[in-house]
Amino acid sequence: MKKGLALALVVLLTISAAGAAFAQTKLEGIMESGTLTIATSPDFAPLEFIDPNKTGQESYVGLDMEVARYIADKLGVELVIEAMDFSAVLGAVTTGKVDLGISGFAYTEERAEVVALSDYYDVDDEDRQGIMVRTEDYDKYLTAEDFAGKKTAVQNASLQYNLLTEYTEAVPELVTNLQDGVMMLISGKVDALAMASDTGEAFSTNYPDICMSQYYFDYSSEGTVIAIQKGEDDLLAKVNEILAEINELKLCTQWKADAVALSESLGVN
Repeated sequence: MKKGLALALVVLLTISAAGAAFAQTKLEGIMESGTLTIATSPDFAPLEFIDPNKTGQESYVGLDMEVARYIADKLGVELVIEAMDFSAVLGAVTTGKVDLGISGFAYTEERAEVVALSDYYDVDDEDRQGIMVRTEDYDKYLTAEDFAGKKTAVQNASLQYNLLTEYTEAVPELVTNLQDGVMMLISGKVDALAMASDTGEAFSTNYPDICMSQYYFDYSSEGTVIAIQKGEDDLLAKVNEILAEINELKLCTQWKADAVALSESLGVN
């Protein structure tokens, strides 16, 4: 009896080990299914936003969406874009709901603890992180101290949230998307709105009542990264290989210029 149980246990362990050995990686799953699924929060021009003149998957445009399409093309698969709140993107990656998170991510140690992060792309020394204010208040905000006690809209789980709470004593007002933050700033519901300078400049083009303040965080952008589920090393290596090609060809420069022009012509952010 005991020998029979022991034999059965050995068989089960052998089957389990064999199953683990043949477990499909995410890259293998992508190639087999013929689809690459990415998550993004399309409210962050010029990186990702919606073109109302297009429908379906083609309506998601911007620099990051061009990167996503380039990766899918290089893999020879169809791209599927899933739009969601920014705070939900990393969760979709960690649970395996999507293959990649491409949503204007800067590298942070906090993010690196929960997901694997790719090499950088869209390296831009002029891209700074700051705080938007109403144009009429431009001269009131010169230093970090000027934001003390000021209600400041900011996206949860964002780089801007980390910088705002590290460098100022502002009162964070969490928003799910930047468009909501802009409307709150214009209407006076908040005093300021933390965001990246290129996105802020795009907003100020369409909303002249707001502008980037004279204060910028002590932060130097090294570029943008892509989020990948931890342990998917072959997918990470493949993404980095494709990003190296994108960087070598300097494709992001033209993609960003086109995205800025498009967002300005549409009056959307």
